[in-house]
Amino acid sequence: MKKYSFLLLALIASITAFAQSPIKVAFVGNSITQGPGRDNPDSYPLQVGALLGEAYEVKNFGVSGRTLLRKGDFPFWNEPQFQEAKDFHPDVLLIKLGTNDSKPQNWAHKDEFVKDYLDMIAEFRANMPKDGKVYVIFPVPVTRVNFGITPEVMNNEQRLMLFEIVQKSGAEVIDLYTPLMDKPELLPDGVHPNKEGLSIMAQVIARRIMM
Repeated sequence: MKKYSFLLLALIASITAFAQSPIKVAFVGNSITQGPGRDNPDSYPLQVGALLGEAYEVKNFGVSGRTLLRKGDFPFWNEPQFQEAKDFHPDVLLIKLGTNDSKPQNWAHKDEFVKDYLDMIAEFRANMPKDGKVYVIFPVPVTRVNFGITPEVMNNEQRLMLFEIVQKSGAEVIDLYTPLMDKPELLPDGVHPNKEGLSIMAQVIARRIMM
């Protein structure tokens, strides 16, 4: 009887420990994701973490200027944060890449955008639990040409490709385009959201994760 009591206590302790393990959330992206700093509480990933609470462990793996395209000028694939995000073994992964891909020197390889995106999702899934969730984030709107980033590519051409990526990968969607679509004042340089814009993004994402 004592043996079975001990086993029962051990099982309860194991279940309790498992239940208390935080849900790991990883954000992958460019300068918009990196924000004022990966560890800065004003960055939208860490704002999401604050909204989600202690049941979640949120990490920001954003790197400024990076592309989704392998043949882009600065591919996220080559950054240490790519491997760090995989080593984190997230339960939830959110990808917000593509803005820098719209630059002419990068969009010259647009025919490879869908394949590269699907490959990246597959690599992350290989390092996630079987029931892990991948979210493809539809980027915020680009309101004017800046840094070589163009509204025509971002708001139209690339968005259509993202729909294809979601359909083929079975990933889920978080739309950050619509909430800021009619708020150009929150994108002072036409590309990067200001503090208010980042907060809106965080609220949208947190609500979606908790659904």
